[in-house]
Amino acid sequence: MADISLFKETGIQITLLLTLMVIVAGLIIVVLKFLSIYAKILRRKEFTERKKEIENLSPEEVEDYEQREKELSFGLPENGLSGTLPPADTKGVVQNINSVEELRVFPTKRRTSSFQKYISPELSRLILYFLGTAIFWLLLGTTFGLYAGIKLVAPDIEHTSWFSYGRLRPGHTNAVFWGWASLGMLGFAHYVIPRVSNVEKFNIKQGYLSLILVNAAVLAGTISVLSGVNNGGGEYREYIWPIMITFGIGVALSLHNFFKPIAHRKTKEIYLSNWYIVSGTMFIVIVIVIAYIPIWQDGVGETIIQGYYMHQAIGMWFMMINLGLMYYFLPQQLNKPIYSYSLGVLAFWTHTFFYTLIGTHHFIFSAIPWRLQTTAIIASAGMLIPVAAGTANFLLTFNGAWYQLRTSYTLPFYFMAIIFYFTGSFQGTVEAFRYTNLLWHFTDFTVAHSHLTMYGIITFMLWGFFYTLVPRLTGKEPPKLLVGIHFWFALIGLLFYVIALMIGGTQTGELWIKKKPFIEGVINMAPFWLWRAIGGTLMWLSHLIFAYNFYRMVRKENQVRVPRTPAEILAAKKQFGNTEFNT
Repeated sequence: MADISLFKETGIQITLLLTLMVIVAGLIIVVLKFLSIYAKILRRKEFTERKKEIENLSPEEVEDYEQREKELSFGLPENGLSGTLPPADTKGVVQNINSVEELRVFPTKRRTSSFQKYISPELSRLILYFLGTAIFWLLLGTTFGLYAGIKLVAPDIEHTSWFSYGRLRPGHTNAVFWGWASLGMLGFAHYVIPRVSNVEKFNIKQGYLSLILVNAAVLAGTISVLSGVNNGGGEYREYIWPIMITFGIGVALSLHNFFKPIAHRKTKEIYLSNWYIVSGTMFIVIVIVIAYIPIWQDGVGETIIQGYYMHQAIGMWFMMINLGLMYYFLPQQLNKPIYSYSLGVLAFWTHTFFYTLIGTHHFIFSAIPWRLQTTAIIASAGMLIPVAAGTANFLLTFNGAWYQLRTSYTLPFYFMAIIFYFTGSFQGTVEAFRYTNLLWHFTDFTVAHSHLTMYGIITFMLWGFFYTLVPRLTGKEPPKLLVGIHFWFALIGLLFYVIALMIGGTQTGELWIKKKPFIEGVINMAPFWLWRAIGGTLMWLSHLIFAYNFYRMVRKENQVRVPRTPAEILAAKKQFGNTEFNT
């Protein structure tokens, strides 16, 4: 167990506070949803009481209501002001004269908004292919991850080499990194860039080529890793260089495509979303090239490059793109502008400056020069600037719109992703401190941290974007109940997962500091690995529900539409093969 003095360490205190913030944020969602349900209960109660009153109305009261109804429904006859002639439009000035069969006071979702002007059906299909293949890799990659977690609890479940833990783990991480998150981000970027540029200027064939190359790289990489062919030694860098270069070419094709709408934009300014998206896409191409060029892959140099690669892939690719998407989708969902464009600019440049310097903080107390380690620690502390600026910007955008969390099925994903962005990024800064690094490095605490960021931030953001965009492209909403189940399974499962591993990782770190045998740390983790498997199962189930929700949003249905307007009647007459229209 942890010593009492452990809680006197600043890093431990901050970590406890950050964990508490996540739990409180989840409770806020619970309270808001409960208030919404409670309001419905009160309305039902009021309806029941009113029903009893109506049933017990006296004949005199009924007569009074009938008289009042006649008074309120009074109106002039049709010819009261215009004579007795029937209305007609002999000049064809008025179009589509028809009856209105719906109550216009209730808003009805239609695909008639201005985005159709910029998003063609061809581009919509390309985006949906990106998103659909991303979901495939989410399901496959997290299945690998769940099975790997189960094997920690039951290591003798089977002994197939392809499904050994040492192969499942990189198969899981690379599939969700380069398959799920990367394809999802590229798909959303194809939507956001023309929207904020006010022009669609994509080469659709080039977009499909990018889609094919990225999927081919992840497929080949997954097979090679599971078969035992890998780069060796580099975490998240297990794909061999021909496969990763293929991935880089696919991303580079999308990058080239992204420049076209921006270059031909209808507005003078380049909106912040495009800053983030294009910068992130440029960075990942550069990072892949640097990481796989062999000239400096030797000894300590390889370790330094590994730290650079690992953190630039996360911070300058996944985080950069998702923040750019958030700057578009969050204001749109709240129907209000981002709180401060200046805060966004501050966050962008400080993120770019500090994040490129922090990779070495994974190798504190290593053979890497002490000055580089110190630089990484200082830059990690500097990351609090963009994190605080971005979090404040997003949360202040909610001002005046917090009530929407009660009824929206998308905003809870946004809100929790913002909270995870602050807590997960702040925790990364805390882990860079020398004492906490000594305590937590190489323990399961780092696994908890990676899921707090890549899952809590990136994946929750992507889910919010999915539920925001796909209904606009297809005109179909997901089942609201299943979206709620998806959210709570994912959130509760993640909390089980990360809290268990943070506690167990801390205890294991203390055992190592006390020079206890390594096997004691393994024995100590046994119950925490069980909670990891339980949390992972809930998360995996949420992914199945999410995939079904996506299917419900994109499936084709044979909708029967009764012709009513003159245009519809004539079109139907032509469709039904009337010879009068055959020329």
